[in-house]
Parts: sequence; structure tokens; C-alpha cells
Amino acid sequence: MFVQALAFYLFAAVAIAAGVMVISSRNPVHSVLFLILAFFNAAGLFILMGAEFLAMILVVVYVGAVAVLFLFVVMMLDINFVELRQGFLQYLPFGALVALALLAELALVLGTWLVSPEASALSRAPTPPADQITNTHALGAVIYTDYIYLFQAAGIILLISMIGAIVLTLRQREGVRRQSVPRQIARRREEAVELKKVPTRSGI
Repeated sequence: MFVQALAFYLFAAVAIAAGVMVISSRNPVHSVLFLILAFFNAAGLFILMGAEFLAMILVVVYVGAVAVLFLFVVMMLDINFVELRQGFLQYLPFGALVALALLAELALVLGTWLVSPEASALSRAPTPPADQITNTHALGAVIYTDYIYLFQAAGIILLISMIGAIVLTLRQREGVRRQSVPRQIARRREEAVELKKVPTRSGI
């Protein structure tokens, strides 16, 4: 028990410190590296809880794909972060309003869970023995039965976030030729084909 408690406090302290460094680092590359460190420590906490499937997903999906993608995007794109931070104070009231709305929603969810008559029954749900059901099976049974609507809502939120990231990072550059499918389809034969009369035994 002492070793488990020591590992828990170690993983938790490093995860909290890495999370603070993610939002306080001035270099975005360092922020992504601290984010990867936070993911690894969160995976360690999941292993201590017996949720090895969540730990594997956190390392494989978030560290192996999402965080590395963030790192490549930050390092390869020429983003002027000074220009992006210029409108911070302008949008601060709106950001504070959104943060208050999120806190109110979290408080509502927590309060509903505390006063719900089904909460005590769900918290006392019997856990099958480890030799009869795997961790992945138990997790899938809970997600796709009791929390299926919340799971689908999370997928929709991720889809909207992906579309928003694409819209925010899309930049119009001058002098770059882009494909216009409607113009290609609507053009006439005279605009695309030009006949040249070449005399015999002579080139163009």
C-alpha cells in the first residue's frame, strides 16, 4: 500500500505540474511536450486504478496521435503567436462568460448526481469478478448502455471542434492558385481548346 500511495502522489504531482506548465509556457513546442508528460502521468494513474484499457488508449491515441500531431502542426506551420495574442483582452469578457457557463453546467451535473435517486443505485452496482469479465468488456457495457447518449454527444462535440479548428486555421493567401470545380465545369469549349494550323513539315 505504501508503494501504491507513493506512486499515486508522484504521478498526480507531476501531472498537475505538467498541466500548469502547458498553459504557462511561452513556447508552444514546450507546451505540447508538457502535455505529453501530463498524458503519461495520467496513464500511470489509470493503471493504479486498474483501468489498463484507458491507460493504453491515453498513450496510444492521445500521446501517439493527438499530441504528436499538435507538435508537428506547431513546428511546421509559420504561426505568428504574437499576433494571435493581440486580441486577448478584447475577447476576455466573452471567455469569462463561457467559463462561468461551463462552471454552472458542471455544478448542475454534480448537484443532479448528488440528489438523483438513481445515483446511489449506480454507485452500489455490483462489480463482477476480474476472472469473469475483462476491463474492456465492463467499460464498453457501461458506456454503450448507461451513457450512450453522453458518448454520442461527446463525439458530436469532437466533430464540431475539428471543424472549428479547420475554419480558424484556414488562411487566404494572395498569389496562390486554387481549384474551382464550378468554374471548371461551367467553362466552354472555346475557353479550353485552341486550334493551331501547323504547316506541313514544320514545328510550332
